[in-house]
Amino acid sequence: MIGKLLHRAFRANETAVHELNYLFWECTTRCNLHCRHCGSDCFAASRDVDMPLEDFLRAFDTIPAAERARPFTVILTGGEPLLRPDIAEIGKALRQRGVGWSIVSNGWFYDEAMHRKLMSAGLGALTISLDGLEEAHDWMRGRAGSYARAERAIALAAAEPRLAFDVVTCVNKRNFQELDALHDRLEALGVKQWRIFTIIPIGRAAEDPDMHLSDAEFTALMEFIVRKRREGGKMKVTFSCEGYLGRYENRVRDVPYFCHAGVNIASVLIDGRICACPNIDRDVFSQGNIYEDSLYEVWEKRFQPFRDRSWTRRGRCAGCKVWRDCLGNGMHNWHGDCAEVLNCHYGKILEPRN
Repeated sequence: MIGKLLHRAFRANETAVHELNYLFWECTTRCNLHCRHCGSDCFAASRDVDMPLEDFLRAFDTIPAAERARPFTVILTGGEPLLRPDIAEIGKALRQRGVGWSIVSNGWFYDEAMHRKLMSAGLGALTISLDGLEEAHDWMRGRAGSYARAERAIALAAAEPRLAFDVVTCVNKRNFQELDALHDRLEALGVKQWRIFTIIPIGRAAEDPDMHLSDAEFTALMEFIVRKRREGGKMKVTFSCEGYLGRYENRVRDVPYFCHAGVNIASVLIDGRICACPNIDRDVFSQGNIYEDSLYEVWEKRFQPFRDRSWTRRGRCAGCKVWRDCLGNGMHNWHGDCAEVLNCHYGKILEPRN
């Protein structure tokens, strides 16, 4: 109980201070793949024009250098960020401002030449998605050859000592039975960090039953992560920060659950809207627009729905006994009219059998 009280106090202090230290930039919504779980519904020929670098930098520069968190990281996301021909110029411009930058990528374009270019531009961190072994991954990504390209990217990144690197996997019904084999393959490739997440019913995944684990499968996934962490090995396995997990909290993560969206994390979306992490319902929770507002002023003076989450005590969360530790689950689990949380991770966990 003392641990829970300390974490609540820490979370309350972080929220009061709300120091911005992670800024996502949805720099493109173009993508070379057609992933079954895409929440942004990205295509190769996106209707959105890539945001010019100058527009993003103008917004970023509203954050006073003297008040900027140390360290501060800009995460380039999309779509597929490596479709932008100016990706190295973006990185150099951010490094000139004294901030770190990272990329979330499907790995298709990440070959040796791209690796050298991005490292020369100061890339500090990289996340590559791998959603199963070859058949399962290519099915998930909607393009043959995706697995081979992702594996090539993973091998290059894992061998780079200057790079903070992890692999993320969206667990679904197609890859659920091959997690042990995928673990062994990633470890053989030299991966040191493997981050696992599940899907919420938004975007293309909303009506796709293959994307969603049953409660029994979700509980088994938690047990898989517990087992791998207990076994040790060269690769750390963790569950993402997507929701509160009750008795599994300290067994599948290094730190207790805390949704930092709007507390330490913001995003600039493709059309200039200012929100928290890009997976959050932008139509409901956007707080302003860089073409009309100062990014820093919006961060300082708005974002109340993220910093006071008492409004989430509704629907199944209204009388929940763990609400003080969950606060209504991750913010990306609230969409549309917000009458009900989409996913309750705590509720998915089955009671242990005697």
